[in-house]
Amino acid sequence: MLTAATTIAPLRPEHLPVVEALLDRAFGPARHGRTAYLVRGAAQAIEGLGFVALDGDRMPIGSIQCWPIALAGDDGVVHPLVMLGPVAVDPDRQQGGIGRRLTEAALEAAATLGLDGAMMLIGDPEYYARFFGFSAARTGRWRLPGPVERHRLLARGERVPDAAGMLGPR
Repeated sequence: MLTAATTIAPLRPEHLPVVEALLDRAFGPARHGRTAYLVRGAAQAIEGLGFVALDGDRMPIGSIQCWPIALAGDDGVVHPLVMLGPVAVDPDRQQGGIGRRLTEAALEAAATLGLDGAMMLIGDPEYYARFFGFSAARTGRWRLPGPVERHRLLARGERVPDAAGMLGPR
């Protein structure tokens, strides 16, 4: 739950071990085999687009990162994209607005850096459409290196390609 003591702060290197443990608690240790992880491959997170939720001066209770990926179009054109997520919140603190605040911070930072024109994620279509304007309108011909529920493959931005191709690391 979001409290007055909850702050959103830039992700720092010292947060990473706690964030990894948080991701394991939120998604399970088998998360590395999920399609989203396969899409981003061994890419490094985009600096300036990672945030943590802190409850007072405690360690992170939530996190978000963004990744450089691309759609390799069947026509030979490579379309750079930013992959948002995962958004992770400590299971004991979910449903309180922390994930939403983290997502807002990442989207605002992406806009500031000029990286918000082609963003994508795999997530709940109702939630991400309602609060952040993501949709599956242009992702129907995208292929991924693993299984995905097509309606959960979402994108937003004026540079999101409506093209056939394969998603992968940039």
